[in-house]
Amino acid sequence: MRGSYGQFCPVAMASEVLCARWTPLVVRELMCGSTRFNDLRRGVPRMSPSLLSKRLVEMEAAGLIDAMPDARGIKSYRLTKAGEELRPIIMSLGSWGQRWVETGPTLDNLDPELLIWDMHRCLDPTPLPVRRICIQFVFEDLAAEKRDNWLIIDPETGAEACYVDPGFEVDLYAECSLRTMTAIWLGLDTVAAAVARADLVLSGDREIAAMMQKWLGLSPFAKDKKQVA
Repeated sequence: MRGSYGQFCPVAMASEVLCARWTPLVVRELMCGSTRFNDLRRGVPRMSPSLLSKRLVEMEAAGLIDAMPDARGIKSYRLTKAGEELRPIIMSLGSWGQRWVETGPTLDNLDPELLIWDMHRCLDPTPLPVRRICIQFVFEDLAAEKRDNWLIIDPETGAEACYVDPGFEVDLYAECSLRTMTAIWLGLDTVAAAVARADLVLSGDREIAAMMQKWLGLSPFAKDKKQVA
């Protein structure tokens, strides 16, 4: 961990454990159910693998996680009791950020891989037809190699995020800027409003398109309304 603050205050001591760069985000990913290294990386795509490895070692030493190797020696990571007790703290931190960080900076930190990864975790298949469904998101403001992303929803295997063409027939195309879809995901905009402005164009299965706001799911913090512009 980082150097000591040199104070006996519990806030200082807790900060020494939790406030190293990226550590709260790794805790967030573990809270969301990621247990393997590669899945953790998908949730923090701008964090280098070497730094993620370092933080996991530090977190294990601090008693926040257990690292359990399988028969092949591949580790899975799970929060300990101490780590689980961080859940309300991380959620409160996210709620504070949603309410008090200005919209502009929020929507300047855009990442298509993280958005699709988060969307697949929170997607609600209940309103969708009970069959395999392929939804293609076309972020028209991005370079060609990052423009197309997919969500696959299968009744047997659940939702999957894809960053290369999965080869399935597409049921719904959603064309918009990355900023527009991120705003919808964060609860700063709605599907209906974006469609009305022509910022979001939906083509394909009309039933799936009509139910998008319901099956899309939203960020866990979308319910927290902005207190600043």
